[in-house]
Amino acid sequence: MEIQISDGIVRRVRGGQNAPMNALAIQARTIANFLPLMCQRTGAKIVHNTDANYTGIRFDTKVGPVVLEMPTGDGAYRLIHELIEPDEKGRTEVEMRHFPQIYKPRGIAHITAEFLRSRGFLK
Repeated sequence: MEIQISDGIVRRVRGGQNAPMNALAIQARTIANFLPLMCQRTGAKIVHNTDANYTGIRFDTKVGPVVLEMPTGDGAYRLIHELIEPDEKGRTEVEMRHFPQIYKPRGIAHITAEFLRSRGFLK
């Protein structure tokens, strides 16, 4: 399932009708196809968030939402834990891991799934 967030409004993206077809969206869909079943059970969704300016795969884990952000330019993939309320420092997200763009989609899916599983994020 894909969702789009724009101007604070969350919309479901329907298949080929209004789905973004940019490089980041295609990359997110490709990686999502290789995710193991344990990640799909956590409610993995592809998110196009224009408010926060990212495209990624969101996992609804037992400790809150975790997002794998697709890199822009020469940046790295980032695994972000989105906090429900800001912490004492005012942060709304915590970067848990990042890795370079040298991996293929299957490798990125594997790295993400193993990180979430080994840290107890998955149900």
